[in-house]
Order: sequence, then C-alpha cells, then structure tokens
Amino acid sequence: MIMKDVLGLIMGGGRGSRLYPLTQKRSKPAVPFAGKYRLIDIPVSNCLHSGIDKIAILTQYNSVSLHRHIFRTYRRDMFTDGWVQVLAAEQTPSSKGWYQGTADAVRQQLVEIKSSGTKYVIILAGDHLYRMNYRKFVQYHVDTKADITLAVQPVDAQEAPALGILKRNPDGEIISFTEKPDPEILGELESTTGSDKPFMASMGIYVFSTALLSELLAAPGDDFGNDIIPIALSDHRVMGHVFDGYWADIGTIRRFYEVSLKLVATQAFDLNVPNQPVYTNARFLPPTELHGARISKVMLAEGCVIGDAEITNSVVGIRSIIGSQVVMRDTVMMGADYYETEEQRAENRQLGRPDIGVGDSALIESAIIDKKARIGRNVQIRFMPDRPDSDNDNWMVRDGLVVVPKSAIISDNTVI
Repeated sequence: MIMKDVLGLIMGGGRGSRLYPLTQKRSKPAVPFAGKYRLIDIPVSNCLHSGIDKIAILTQYNSVSLHRHIFRTYRRDMFTDGWVQVLAAEQTPSSKGWYQGTADAVRQQLVEIKSSGTKYVIILAGDHLYRMNYRKFVQYHVDTKADITLAVQPVDAQEAPALGILKRNPDGEIISFTEKPDPEILGELESTTGSDKPFMASMGIYVFSTALLSELLAAPGDDFGNDIIPIALSDHRVMGHVFDGYWADIGTIRRFYEVSLKLVATQAFDLNVPNQPVYTNARFLPPTELHGARISKVMLAEGCVIGDAEITNSVVGIRSIIGSQVVMRDTVMMGADYYETEEQRAENRQLGRPDIGVGDSALIESAIIDKKARIGRNVQIRFMPDRPDSDNDNWMVRDGLVVVPKSAIISDNTVI
C-alpha cells in the first residue's frame, strides 16, 4: 500500500466539556499527558511512523495552544512532500457556522481535503492513546474491497454500554451498529460468542476513499458514529478491522487520571519503543535535580527540581518545582511552561503568591495539578472517597478528584 495516497485527518475541534477544567483554556487534544507530551502527539506520531506524510488537524474551540504546539513541533522541510497543517473552523460563503459534529467538520473542509490529492482519507480522534500501524489498517481496507473500514476492538459487557458497538459477520463485514446500546440488548450484538470480550467497539477511526467520503457527506448528518456510518450500512460494504493492542479513549477527568497512573504502575502503554517514539516539542531542558527525594513508581519528566520530598505512584511533568518535606501520592502534576526568575518570584511574594510548583511541607493526594499552578507551603489536598463535584475559587472537584486548574493559586496552609 502506498501511504502517500492517504491523508491523515485528525479531529481536534471538540469542546471537551467532560475534561473540564483541563479544557478551560485549551482544546482537548492540547491537554498535557505523561509529563511531557500532549494528546495530539499520539495520532500525529502514529501517522508519521505509518508513512502518512500529509496530515491535517481540524480545530475549533480553545485552539491557540494547540496551534502553537503543532507549529513548533511538526515542521517539515522543503525536501519532503508532506506537511502537517491546521484546518480551522471558518466562515465561508457556503458555511457560516461552527462545526456541528465530526462529519460536519469534515464536510466543511472538503475543498481542502480534496486538494490534498490523496485517494484515501483516514479519520482519527485527537484524544485517544494507542500505537497502531495504519499501513495494515488501510491495506485491509483495500484487500477486502471495502467501501468504509472501521477500526474495532473487543470489549466486555461492562465497557460496551459506553461505546459504539457493532456486529460483524464471519468475513469481517459489519451488519449492525448501535451507539451506546442499552444493556438489555447487548446479547443481540455479540460478535464472538463465548469470549471474555464478545463485543466489538468502534474506536472512532475510519478509512474512506476520498470520492466516497465526498458522496456520503452530500447527505444530511453531522456525526460519523450517529449518522453517517449507520446509514451507510444499508448499501455499502463496511468492514471492521480488529485492533487488539492497548487503546484508551481519554474522554473524562476520571479516565485521564486512571490512564495516566496506569502508565506509571503497569506500563500498559510503553512510551519507550526505540523505533517508534512519540514525537513532541523539543524543549532542550536541563536534567532533573533530586535533592534527597525518595520516589517510587514515578514518571518523571526533564527539567524538574525536587527537594527532600516523598513521591509515589505519580506523574511529574516538565519543569516541576517541588519543595522539601512534600508528600505526594497518586497525583498527576503537569509542571510549567517556563521557569520563574528571581525577580518574578520576589514580585509574586510581595503580592502574597506562592512560587509556581508545590511549596514545602505540602501533602498532595489523588489530585490533578495543571500547568503553572501555585501551591503554597503546608497545603493539604487529601483523598476523600466519593467526594461530590464542586467548583471553588482556585480548585474544583470532578469525578471525585481534586483538580487545580492552570495558573491557579492555592495559598499557604489551605486544607482541601
């Protein structure tokens, strides 16, 4: 399969309300992940490793930081045929509104998609964690003479009601598709009877020929999962390509937190694959400094300065500053975009603001600390089971977790 005939189209425009407040000032694909990456780095890296040279990212809400990251990270030189470009929502004579869904976003950008000159389009989500060779996926599409091919993954009965569940016949053709089915009808949707994971879930990844995609989008329907795919089943050959590797849809605060800590505890998704690195912005940071720190099961990014602290089962992001006598457990700390100068620290202290990072003698349990947050001395953020959702001045609770938003200030001696 010649992958130069494939356009990688990444959906990056959703509002990301279920990931709020991490999406308060950024789009979902721009959310920092695993200490040094952003979620968008996953599908872009998969494309590049699969030989897809032409990559377009559809953006809309809170897109400035995502655009900045893409432009800084994915620069192609004049000697390559490919590119990584942004297709932002815009008003045109034929379209005056925002993207109304995944299919509508693609519909509004059909002119740009056709201008890429590729025979096929692979549509990807911007907020999933997985490593896939798209060559095999597209080759399966060609070999089976499919009109549309979906990437599918086996799931169990507990996961199925939250996903788009499809039923395949023995040769892999999809004969039915149900978005978030009721548990009562799951028995009718089994694809592999007797298996621990008898259901096939759509991963939200599709391959179309460019011509057919244009034809399907001429009809009404704003979403691929709810509208385009179910309608296409009646008169098109829709195939399901099974992917049995690690895959996680990072759609909620709880899911983001659990997946982040799972990387630390089990390495379910290995970021250290020598021939398939996850690309991101090269920052040229200094080595991390540990001054008496005791760490266990920690994903530790570069450029950190950590005092005599105890850190367990946590992610510590780039440029994190953590003081002495700090105890941090089961926490995702995203770090900072810059180091404060002595002059900036002095000015902030005059205003009663702690330094960026975590101050001395703080206790942090089961929390998410966004970038540039300022957590003062002796602050306590304690784990409380079944903590109800709430909004406070400088911190929030979502899915039972305390989230300290980007640039928030938690004053000395605060107890949460």
